[in-house]
This record gives sequence, C-alpha cells and structure tokens, in this order.
Amino acid sequence: MAFKDATLAEIDTLVRESNFAFQSYRNLSGTKRATFLRAMALEIEALGQELVKTAMEETALPEARIVAERGRTTGHLKMFADYIEEGSWVEARIDTAKPDRAPAPKPDIRKLLVPLGPVVVFGAANFPLAYSTAGGDTASALAAGCTVLVKAHPAHPKTSQLVADAITLAMQKTGMPKGVFHHVHGASFEVGRALVKHPLTKAVGFTGSLAGGKALFDLANQRPEPIPVFAEMSSINPVILLPESLTKNYEDTANTLTVSMWMGVGQFCTNPGLIIAVENDGLTAFINVLANKIASQHPETMLHDGIADNYNKRLRQTLDQKGVKIEAQATGVSGKREVKAIVASVDAGTFLKNPLLAEEVFGPFSLIVRCADRHELHTVVSNLHGQLTCTLIGEEHELRDYQGLIKTMTDKAGRIVINGVPTGVEVCPAMMHGGPFPATTDSRFTAVGTDAIKRFARPVAFQNCPDSLLPDELKEKNPLNIWRLCDGNWKK
Repeated sequence: MAFKDATLAEIDTLVRESNFAFQSYRNLSGTKRATFLRAMALEIEALGQELVKTAMEETALPEARIVAERGRTTGHLKMFADYIEEGSWVEARIDTAKPDRAPAPKPDIRKLLVPLGPVVVFGAANFPLAYSTAGGDTASALAAGCTVLVKAHPAHPKTSQLVADAITLAMQKTGMPKGVFHHVHGASFEVGRALVKHPLTKAVGFTGSLAGGKALFDLANQRPEPIPVFAEMSSINPVILLPESLTKNYEDTANTLTVSMWMGVGQFCTNPGLIIAVENDGLTAFINVLANKIASQHPETMLHDGIADNYNKRLRQTLDQKGVKIEAQATGVSGKREVKAIVASVDAGTFLKNPLLAEEVFGPFSLIVRCADRHELHTVVSNLHGQLTCTLIGEEHELRDYQGLIKTMTDKAGRIVINGVPTGVEVCPAMMHGGPFPATTDSRFTAVGTDAIKRFARPVAFQNCPDSLLPDELKEKNPLNIWRLCDGNWKK
C-alpha cells in the first residue's frame, strides 16, 4: 500500500476544517470529550491482531512490545478521559470582589485554562503507537479541547493509518464535529513545514531527533505569530556510580545497566548513554562484568534504515575520537538494520575538551567517563547539557554525602532517579518527562502524565464578568461540581 504526501492545498483545507471544528469542540463538556477518548481506546483495541502484525512488520519490534505499547496508548486515553471528566484540570481560580476595600475596591477576577486551538502532532519513529497517531500528544491535546492534525511517521505509515481510521470511527460513533481529528502522510519536510507554518495552527507536538525538533521550533518562531513547539529531542541520560556502592555491587549494577542499555535495541529516549564514575577497583570490576554481559548479546534489528544508518554513523564518529577506547561489544551483524551493543570509555579530561562526546548516539551505546576524583566527577556533571533524566547509584550514606551533586543534577534534568535506571517511564500524575534544552524545547512541561494537558492550554482571566457569561467552571453555583480555589480556599 502506497501513501502519497499531502499537497499544500490539501493541508490548507484540513487545517481550516480543524479550526472550524475547534470552535464547537472546545465548548463540549469534559464528559463528552471523555466519551470520545474512551471510544478511541475501544476502537484501537478492536483492531486486534491486525494492528499488532502490521506494527511488527513495519518496525521489526516483537509482539510483546507492540502489545504492551498498545496497552500504554489506550491506557493514556482512558487516563485523560477520567481526568477531564473530573474537571479540576482547568485550575479554576476565583477571587471575589471587595467593593469596600481601601484605598481601592477589589474587582471580581476569575481564571481558568482554555484550549489553544488546532495542534499539529508528528508521529515518532521509535514508538509506533504510544508516541504516534493516538499517543500522548494527541490524547492530551484532544483532552484539553484542541483539535489535532497528525502527520504519520513514514517509517510505519500502515500502522498509523490503521489507528487514524480507528479514531475516525470513534469520532463518528460519539458524534464529534467533523475535523476534530485529521491524519496526513508526508515523507518530505515540506509537509511538516506547511503544517507548522499554517496561520491557523496553534501548537506543535514532536518526539524525535534534535535536528528535526530544532528545525520545527525555528519554523514556528519565524511565523508572523510564533507558536509553541513542545519537542522532545535529545538526551544521554547520565548514570553516576558512587564509589562505595560500585565496589560492593558492581556485578548487580553491570547486569542492571546492560538490560537498560539494550532494552528496545537502545531506541528509547531514556537510554543510559553516559556512565560517570571515579576510577577505582570497583569501576574496573564493573567494566569486566559489563564486557561479558555485552559480549553475550546477539545483534538485533533497529526500527528502520534511517535510525540504523544514523546509529552507525554517530557510533563511528564517537569511536574515532581521540582517547575513546572500546571496552565491550557484542558479536557481529549480518543484516542491514542489525546493530550490536557497544560500550566505550574515556577519561574525564578528554571528555570535557570534546563536545561531540556529550552528544547522543541513539541506540545501544554507552560511554563511560573515568574521573580521577570526586571533584572531577562533579565537574563532568556540571558541564552536561539538559537531560530528560539523571541517575545516581550509591549507598544511603553516600547519597547524603553527595547532596551538592544531586542539586546540580536537578539543574540538568527533569527526572532524578536514585538507585534505579532511567528506562521505564511510569504514566502517572507525578511523572515529569521533559527537561532543559536540548532534551526538550520547554523544560516547564511534561510529555507523560496528566500534566501533559497543560502544554495545549493557556490561562484566561475574567474580570467583573456577569455570572451568566462565565464558563461553567467559574460560575457561582459550580454546576460541574469541581474543585476550585475560591478566595484562597479549595471548595467544591
């Protein structure tokens, strides 16, 4: 099945339809939008093995991974359905008037979050379901009351189309306005450019490379009316191994990190691409165990040719740098998209002098930075770019002793992991999946969890507005029975 790139005329028509639909969709109750989201989940589940087999064929991912990702996708939709049905997400704030206040009367001011408008979502290569057509960006934007236009990722167009058809069917069954959701194909950059630059587009969601995300961000800021781009782009997710813990637990630590590094053939945004430790006997023992574990791994197939080619290219560039030594590698490869896991090392001084070594190699690769002492370790962490995660592994008393380092890590990342691994992003209200640039384009927001909805909404205040004209969430009698902050007190 061949899919043609959308034309500029088609894109213009679809964005206009999306904007027209937004004018009514934004006014639907949270309950009605929740019904739509749950219907989306049901229709995706109803695709059954057809969706699983199609995704497997296009991505080379195993069945268990696709099934798990489908569950994550539908679970995200149901989570947002529950969240918007409850209603407090709009963050209603009410400060009533005090006409007798001196020296000046206080006006009645009420505030809540409102949807931005049509949102363009770019499907991700490494997650054909959970970060693509019906993924977290689409789910949170629709939940907020925005309409959505998805550009399918060209690496899995059939999978994307199946999910898009399921969403369209859910729209029809729940009576959603035509244009609430649209889906286009586009292998060329021109399709993405046209979607971002269209004057009626109000926001963009993207998961992918730094080059791709930065290009979209720049396009959005070159518009006469700049718009927000919420792009998740690049992270090497440093793992810091403290000396005493490493000496005691080097074998368990090596086993755990090998699994994390090789998970999904290293094609996760939270892959541990950097390991930082002070040079000692524990580090030597750790590397020996790690080398044996890596050597036992068999080559596996990456998602598509582009990812495999980029991995091999970036890997060669990194390994060719002065002072970089291969510590462990898996057996050889036979297929074009097959790759092997590799771990290399470099001393901290060389690492600090060569910015290329701090760039992401997207795939099953980790670089160990050997530090002479604690001070050098802190210097390495202080010089890192923004990250999605930073991990610290140590004994409890060591962790207390390294509180200054934890504060530095907090400045560098959106999620701090203690005695664990960065892979595995729990979908829950407390999750922060974002971080300072270049991890994302806006470190204030998360792409996972209920707070992801805030990316696609903005606050509006109503001053001295008659009750009959206020949004229901702000009316005096609270017809929706939601929690509101009224004159400094939470009330229903």
